Amino acid sequence: MAVRKTGGVGEMIRTILIAVGIALFIRTFAYEPFNIPSGSMIPTLLVGDYLFVSKMSYGYSRHSLPFSLPLIPGRLLYTEPKRGDVVVFKLPTDNRTDYIKRLVGLPGDTIQVIDGILNINGAPVQRRQVADFRDEDRFGRPADVKQYIETLPNGVEHRILEISDDQPNDSTGIYRVPEGHFFAMGDNRDNSVDSRFARVGFIPKDNLVGRAEVIFYSTAATASAWEIWKWLPSTRFGRLLEGIE
Repeated sequence: MAVRKTGGVGEMIRTILIAVGIALFIRTFAYEPFNIPSGSMIPTLLVGDYLFVSKMSYGYSRHSLPFSLPLIPGRLLYTEPKRGDVVVFKLPTDNRTDYIKRLVGLPGDTIQVIDGILNINGAPVQRRQVADFRDEDRFGRPADVKQYIETLPNGVEHRILEISDDQPNDSTGIYRVPEGHFFAMGDNRDNSVDSRFARVGFIPKDNLVGRAEVIFYSTAATASAWEIWKWLPSTRFGRLLEGIE
């Protein structure tokens, strides 16, 4: 039986378009990859971590789409985040920049930091000190930072870092979270620009992009992109496929 040979430029273009369409669908409605360029979420997330963010977790808004195209009114299929979720959101002051922080305040909450202790609805959040975290100072020298396990009111436990409890933003006024908004903080408490600052402020629900789920790759960033032979030694194998809590 004769067999017709397939292929050609037209077939190749069709295959590429299908592949691109599938990738865009997954990126828009399922999972989107992000990487961590700063240390505001240490020790939970390190510089050089690559992670998948679930776009399904909180429903969909215009910020679920590439370039935040204004094709979705409000938020569809909305499910409210839980306290303690690590979320990616569009910075409210420009609706363009991606930020990643931990949600600590829900709509209607009052939030205050008093001498380094997070207070939610007038009650101090419990924390217990554990072994110091080995980090680097601004000159690249090794430095040990105090590390705590913080337990949020709903029982979610996570690690935070505190240089001390008397840094400039370790005591704040009272923030009242409006309806439809959230309050977020970085786990590296003294090195995080978050909802304590006017640059970020309260996060509207429509600005939520998704929940950080898993680290799929992590590199110590000791190798340049072209130094292929250094990629393997710089990989943090212990962080691969690690869930984000």
